[in-house]
Amino acid sequence: MQIVRGILIVIYFIVCLALIILAMVQSKEDAGLSSTITGTSTNNFFEKNKGNTREGKQKKWTVILGIVLVILCIALGAIYSI
Repeated sequence: MQIVRGILIVIYFIVCLALIILAMVQSKEDAGLSSTITGTSTNNFFEKNKGNTREGKQKKWTVILGIVLVILCIALGAIYSI
């Protein structure tokens, strides 16, 4: 069981570092509250294909790593409670 704990902790730290780096590299894209009030819409070709851009891929990997981090936290909690 010690080997599994060690492997999970190493994976946990790698995911944490990758998540921190991805979160810091991302640019702020929100227009804020003003676009909500005024109803400004950027419904163009770039917005429709945003998932294929670098920013879209970064956002997708950030979400994936966040989910992996939560799963690892639950797994580590279960292992340490045994």
